[in-house]
Amino acid sequence: MIIDCHGHYTTVPDNIKEWRSQQLKLVDEKNFQSTRHKLVITDDEIRESIENHQLRLQKERGTDKTVFSPRAVGMGHHLGSRETSMEWTQLSNDIIHRVVQLYPQNFIGVCALPQYPGVEPKNCIPELERAVNDLGFIGCNLNPDPSGAMWTDPPLTDHWWYPLYEKLCELNVPAMIHVSGSCNPNFHHTGAHYIAADTTAFMQLIIGDLFSDFPELKFVIPHGGGAVPYHWGRYRGLAQDMKKPLLEEHLLANVFFDTCVYHQAGIDCLTKVIPAKNILFASEMVGAVRGIDPQTKIYFDDTKRYIDATPNLTEAEKQLIFFKNAYSVYPRLSKD
Repeated sequence: MIIDCHGHYTTVPDNIKEWRSQQLKLVDEKNFQSTRHKLVITDDEIRESIENHQLRLQKERGTDKTVFSPRAVGMGHHLGSRETSMEWTQLSNDIIHRVVQLYPQNFIGVCALPQYPGVEPKNCIPELERAVNDLGFIGCNLNPDPSGAMWTDPPLTDHWWYPLYEKLCELNVPAMIHVSGSCNPNFHHTGAHYIAADTTAFMQLIIGDLFSDFPELKFVIPHGGGAVPYHWGRYRGLAQDMKKPLLEEHLLANVFFDTCVYHQAGIDCLTKVIPAKNILFASEMVGAVRGIDPQTKIYFDDTKRYIDATPNLTEAEKQLIFFKNAYSVYPRLSKD
């Protein structure tokens, strides 16, 4: 069994993207009104967008299931208004639900949250409850920076976030810490903003004591943890200077990393530094990097090959990464 914990619907039909553009245009014109009823997506359009991309690659690469969520950069939490964010998020989550209904053996739903800069995270709770209780989703994507690389909201350890964390624990679902697009031209969204945000989130968690208040809360930090594994000594040393417990005690009962790292040396570093029990298999396919590596002649995001080839893992540890850890981190994930 191989469960990919990090997949986005990056191949949505074009009319969804067109609808989103028109929605934001209404805001710019100060004429916003709900237009969701105007968007019509057929099952055949969804099938075409999935079967020619994610489903085909699942079969080719040997992945059994993908934990599937709306396109991260497409959520654009810094765009529009709190009203457009709510409508866009609900629509996006409903489309994911339709994918799961069409392909229940291949995809498991994870929701986006209707975040917007300056709006309290508790605003997300009704949509989180709907996604989990009504749509059967098993987790959410949580943007630590809805402002889009401006970082205007409080850090993840601030009480600002606590009502949402309480609901996550009540529902027994984890959050993947995943930013959306960048409005800052200094930060390319996938090459800089994503990786910087992963690293920033981890450092925020070191500084705070969040898991003393929420011992059951679970976070997945994607993209291999950003700079974290490569600079593990730095973070161990900073935690020590701050008189924090060892990182294994301070964070690793609650924080997990995925394998969206697109070369063998990177996976070798991740699996050598981070315990196997804290790593979940993922590819972000179809996602940030879609081409073939000229050095290896394989797709950059075919991450299973890197796990298979790393010398740092026993067969038992590979099983943890490929599927067993997913069942622990996502308790609502069915073992059928």
